[in-house]
Amino acid sequence: MTSRNFSIETIGIVGTGAMGRGIAQIAALAGLSVRLYDTNPTAIGAARDYLAETFAKLTAKGKLDQARSLAALANVSGAQSIADLAGCDLVIEAIVEKLDVKQALFRELETVVSGRCVLASNTSSLSITAIAAGCTDPSRVVGYHFFNPVPLMKVVEVIDGLRSDPAAGDALMALARRMGHTPVRAKDMPGFIVNHAGRGMNTEGLRIAGEGVASFADIDRIMREQAGFRLGPFELLDLTALDVSHPVMESIYHQFYEEPRFTPSPITGTRLAGGLLGRKTGEGFYRYEDGKQQVSAEAPAPTDLPKAVWISKRYPQAREAVAQLATQAGVTLDEGVTPAADSLIVVTPFGHDATTAAVDEALDASRVVAVDTLFPLVGARRRTLMTTPATTRAARDTAHALLAADGVPVTVIRDSTGFVAQRVVATIVNIGCDIAQKQIATPADIDLAVTLGLGYPRGPLALGDALGATTILTILRNLSSVLGEPRYRPSPWLARRAQLGLSLTQGDAADIQTETQQ
Repeated sequence: MTSRNFSIETIGIVGTGAMGRGIAQIAALAGLSVRLYDTNPTAIGAARDYLAETFAKLTAKGKLDQARSLAALANVSGAQSIADLAGCDLVIEAIVEKLDVKQALFRELETVVSGRCVLASNTSSLSITAIAAGCTDPSRVVGYHFFNPVPLMKVVEVIDGLRSDPAAGDALMALARRMGHTPVRAKDMPGFIVNHAGRGMNTEGLRIAGEGVASFADIDRIMREQAGFRLGPFELLDLTALDVSHPVMESIYHQFYEEPRFTPSPITGTRLAGGLLGRKTGEGFYRYEDGKQQVSAEAPAPTDLPKAVWISKRYPQAREAVAQLATQAGVTLDEGVTPAADSLIVVTPFGHDATTAAVDEALDASRVVAVDTLFPLVGARRRTLMTTPATTRAARDTAHALLAADGVPVTVIRDSTGFVAQRVVATIVNIGCDIAQKQIATPADIDLAVTLGLGYPRGPLALGDALGATTILTILRNLSSVLGEPRYRPSPWLARRAQLGLSLTQGDAADIQTETQQ
């Protein structure tokens, strides 16, 4: 395949819904000539009116000067037929997510545009190679996946199909930068980078809720306030809406031939059938009144502290973190080899449940509680406390009082293999590592795509480095040993780097040296 030089100044956009309008907006503001086409002729005029109103609002807010606003609008014109896209250097389709419809469109476009026109799909879940398969010249077909709302979501995935000319992808990378966006490059695999990496948060959150470990709101509180994410899994699902997110979950699961890591949950299927889609319908995992999420207030924490606390020495650093809180609260530390008869017993497992930890150390399960120490306890915004099925109310409440003595809110959950934050975060890191292992994208692009596309505090690989690759590996191995599910098997990328003490964001040393020499 001979690479061509693709110069892009005129863009055709097929489909004038939210995505098409958003792409048109950033392209027109970048000085590109934009031609809008839709099978519904009235939609073209509506889209141009929307852009005029948007530019006017930006001007009124002082974010856009009048001259640039008028110039951007002048860059946008309507196409009455596919034939009117003949002079375009690039055509982006933003139409329905159906493979046969996209293939038919691209076949029609090939009869109209020149040989130097790039054909790009904004698909979020379909194979670029499959879309291109119906074309006479599949080499100029590339994925160009923007995120909604396009002007605010500053990342775009450039996806190379098996027959894509790299020069076409290069041209789209340069174009994205010209339009003020950050491009990331991906191979043609289900979910590409962002939707692939996003399986960890949602599917594991659903799995935990499905086990009755904690409520939707409590899982969100833990992920938001303890783990530091902007949104918890159920807030995120309500924002994207189940009629969008559930089909994507099913699509990625089936495209990976029922890979256990991506198993969807019947929870979303049932709620989708019941019309509980999320914010846009006023009810999802939460109710919404005037667009505001309705959440019940948490009950006040108990205040009666334990007389003494015995802390497992299995994980010394974790023990020290709990001991520091106990000392600050004025609670006596039981330093005995085994717990005294009246001491609260605290374990700090990584990947195990409280029951397994109690049994492994031959402890009295009725007095055992588990504390999640994956994230720092001192200076925390929230802490998680876990009980065994045998833990008494008195033990639970005194432990709650201890962890909340300095005013930090505490979420009490039922016994869970790996708490909440440990399970979700380890799954996120593990899937990110697998994306790197499969060379779907570079480690840098994986982290960049996830932070910009999903709003995570760190990309999955950087997050694994921050928490410790060996710690994440321990959590996953313990999850696997207790639950016996291949879902939690560690990625080779993670296991090898953890054993060698390497960063998860680092590629193979030989490859890095070769790149440096070049």
